Amino acid sequence: QGRRGAAFGFAHDDYEGGDVAVKIAALHERTLVIAQIETTEGLRNVEAIAAVPGVDALWIGHFDLTNFLGIPGQFQHPAYLAAVDRVVAACAAHGKVPAFLAADPQWARDYAARGFRLMAYGVDQLLLQDALRSGLDVLCAAGRA
Repeated sequence: QGRRGAAFGFAHDDYEGGDVAVKIAALHERTLVIAQIETTEGLRNVEAIAAVPGVDALWIGHFDLTNFLGIPGQFQHPAYLAAVDRVVAACAAHGKVPAFLAADPQWARDYAARGFRLMAYGVDQLLLQDALRSGLDVLCAAGRA
């Protein structure tokens, strides 16, 4: 579980004083611990990682995982999909939450259907590209009217 720094009475605890042991216990309760599975070694040990007390979620680092599997960027490859399912199964077996970064709505739908319950959505540059593309489509259509 590690040890927590002991700087209390600042922003993270609303500048309040109080019993340090109580504060540390409260901080432990509010801390989310996410283990990232992005290598073949992590995948090999995913069940043991999921069994660690205090780990709340397992996050798939999808690009790195495909690289380590020898199939860079092949997100429909059977080996990658089997790895994804193995992470989800390890989470289910140990009461952990499977987590993922969905770059677009389709990925979000696909991974939610596979059992992912914690999902970050979008990447800054992709969201900006989509917004610019949409705006330019409107402008181009208006220019043709």
